[in-house]
Amino acid sequence: MIRICLIGLGKTGSEVAKVLLEQQEFKLVAAVCRPGSPKEGKDLGEIIGCRDTGIVMSGSDKLEEMVFRTKPDIAIDFSNPEATMKNAVILSKLKVNMVIATTGFSKFSLKKLFVLTKKYHNGIVYAPNITLGVNVMMLLTGIASSILNNYDFQVSEEHHNKKKDIPSGTALKIAGEIEKALKSSGAEVEPGSIPINAVRAGGIVGKHEVQIAGDEDIISISHESFSRKAFASGAMRASKFVYRKSGFYEMSDVLNLSSVLAKYIENDKKRQAKRGYGCRSAKEEKPETVTS
Repeated sequence: MIRICLIGLGKTGSEVAKVLLEQQEFKLVAAVCRPGSPKEGKDLGEIIGCRDTGIVMSGSDKLEEMVFRTKPDIAIDFSNPEATMKNAVILSKLKVNMVIATTGFSKFSLKKLFVLTKKYHNGIVYAPNITLGVNVMMLLTGIASSILNNYDFQVSEEHHNKKKDIPSGTALKIAGEIEKALKSSGAEVEPGSIPINAVRAGGIVGKHEVQIAGDEDIISISHESFSRKAFASGAMRASKFVYRKSGFYEMSDVLNLSSVLAKYIENDKKRQAKRGYGCRSAKEEKPETVTS
């Protein structure tokens, strides 16, 4: 059983807590909020609207004490970039692995997280795009961008009006995947040249869309989360992956997307060969013998 500490009990963190409490493979042993929060000192069940859990909310200023007391294997962080960086230093020193679902990090902060895994030999999954579906969307976008490298690209994202980072970390990641795919196909592309349109309105959970437009047609690839339980599924998958591992990972590593795609291509080649679509061997291409 994997022991989990959950950091950040906003709307998403609360939904993740509810799901974790129902699991057999995981045991939620601690929940952390910001210091001085009204949630501090309350039972987690009171915060998320369910039965008493026996888990008392702790401020992040008592993180080290909480780790010694509850002994989590993994901390899932849904807080904010500044708090996450402070938490990461403490947790790395204490050999607690992390799944970071926070967005809005600078390149310098991401480099620091990478260095922490090298220094303390712990494991971190950096997953601002924690849902499983959006990672598949990014893979499909990369493939389409490689093939349609002379088309125009537009990334759009929509989130609730409380989300602070704009554009979202996922939208930036999608744009980056498009740039990488275009470069690998030989197309010239400037960093940051893929346009991103961002909307902050109402209670939208999260939607990302890529439009790939040519002169005669257009392809749209989109993903929408309509329940925050989608974040819980991704967080649990990432937690199982990083359990007792060391190193810095992303969701593409968790889902093993490169191997999945390579296996699909290999199987497709085999199917084509069976149908006779593949290249013929030299033995099969012997010229016919003509007799008079």
